[in-house]
Amino acid sequence: MSERVSATPAAIELIHKLTAQHGPILFLQSGGCCEGSVPLCMPANEFKPGASDVIIGEIEGATFYMGHNHFQFSENMHTILDAMPGSSGSFSLDCGSGMAFITRGRLFTDEELETLPPVKTFGLN
Repeated sequence: MSERVSATPAAIELIHKLTAQHGPILFLQSGGCCEGSVPLCMPANEFKPGASDVIIGEIEGATFYMGHNHFQFSENMHTILDAMPGSSGSFSLDCGSGMAFITRGRLFTDEELETLPPVKTFGLN
């Protein structure tokens, strides 16, 4: 079965660092403007999914949510979570770490599209 989201070694290392500091974490990529355009990393207990949020997968125990509108745009793309030197948005746990989470995407192959898992939604059909 294909996966909708994966992570680079740099992202996995930062996830481990942040989890050690803050406990369970999650990601939200809303596709909104400003800081909503990058994946927001937050403590897992500080987020309540809304009707328009979609779970596209899990990375190292961290659930990866995507806003429905952004998912509609990118549902045919594999999302790759990466971390690079820099500063993230002020609301994300990676802020101040010297690293910033980013996402990249690539189109799924026809074979991958046939084996994608369903996504979990919270109220949208």
